[in-house]
Amino acid sequence: MESSVEANEATRYKCCRHLASTYLFKSPRPPPVPSRFLAGLRGVDWMESSNIGIYGEDSIDVRGGDVGSVLVQGIMERIQSEDEEDRVQAAREIRRLTKTSATHRRYLYPSIEPLVSMLRSGSSGSGEAAMLGLLNLAVKDERNKIKIVDAGALGPLIFFLESTNSCLQEYATASLLTLSAASINKPKISASGAIPLLVKMLRNGSQQATVDAVMALYNLSTIPNNLDIIISLQPIPALINLLKSCKKYSKTVEKCCALLDLLMVFEEGRIALTLEEGGVLTVIEVLEEGSPRSREHAVGILLTMCESDCCRYREVILKEGVIPGLLELTIQGTAKSQAKAQLLLELLRSPSHRSDVQADALQNIVGNFVSEIDDDDRAVKAKQMLAEMVQISMEQSLRHLQRRAVLCTPQELPCGYSPSRLHSK
Repeated sequence: MESSVEANEATRYKCCRHLASTYLFKSPRPPPVPSRFLAGLRGVDWMESSNIGIYGEDSIDVRGGDVGSVLVQGIMERIQSEDEEDRVQAAREIRRLTKTSATHRRYLYPSIEPLVSMLRSGSSGSGEAAMLGLLNLAVKDERNKIKIVDAGALGPLIFFLESTNSCLQEYATASLLTLSAASINKPKISASGAIPLLVKMLRNGSQQATVDAVMALYNLSTIPNNLDIIISLQPIPALINLLKSCKKYSKTVEKCCALLDLLMVFEEGRIALTLEEGGVLTVIEVLEEGSPRSREHAVGILLTMCESDCCRYREVILKEGVIPGLLELTIQGTAKSQAKAQLLLELLRSPSHRSDVQADALQNIVGNFVSEIDDDDRAVKAKQMLAEMVQISMEQSLRHLQRRAVLCTPQELPCGYSPSRLHSK
């Protein structure tokens, strides 16, 4: 009886080795297990007992049993091999297995230190494979994020971020974004010198690197001292350019506006926003078209500006046509958005800061709207007032253009235009 059990276990082990080696390192779809192995399993239903799905990318079940342990053992042997190609292949397999599987991320935790060692190898091929493997190990796994940083990954990641290889820069930026999601990692990432490089990526990186950089900077901005570092690097123009290029309802715009909102506590941030061409207008577009959270941050940006110096920023904000969006926000926004919008409306209509371009009708409509916002029929009134505000805003814009046309001299016209040609149009 004992010899029969031993024979069965030996057969099971051979079968596991065959599955693991074939699945991992030979072909994307392993051939059927040889009948000489299956014959010795004596009726064991592998697919049902261990829920193994051989052909799926996320199909190998490593919750227990021989197949899981052999898979991990095989990868660990390869990742620590002296042969670079073996290590690269193992890193790629780790990346594939951990792409969507939280279980694989847990069981392949021991591969983190060998992967970090690969990062230090100096080879771009090894570095790329190791970065992508570590990136997938870190996704949605707090323990792995912390372990990767503790194992010394930040130095090599900074090195790749400084490289001239755009792919390596992109992968390094994505890695820092993922690692910065763990609170315990944030001080270490900040101390590594990553922030200036992330701002550089925000300015000059690829489209994906730019998006990842702004999100990583937002993650790091929760440490108050980091805001001083970020604002000193003059990121406002790059943030506005990113806002202009993205769909206003996107997650990227949400994080971008959140970071801008935090940076408005600095005078240099507020000045930079107003000096940037289309800066205030872009924020107002987010206020009108963004997601609820983005609109909340957008109105927060404008409110901070007015609260800091209403005389200085009120005119700039009003000229960009903010009123209709604010009125809509007091009805449709989040609780925070509604409160901020009402407060900003009060600041913009304050008689002590009266603007020449603001009509009496505009002030009266806004005043009535704010005073009646809590009435039961507020939705109907809001729509009526909004329509009136849009009309007034259009009339003001037309008058503004007419004044500019009257005041414009030939010296102020763009090169290549003559008065006659301009008139003919």
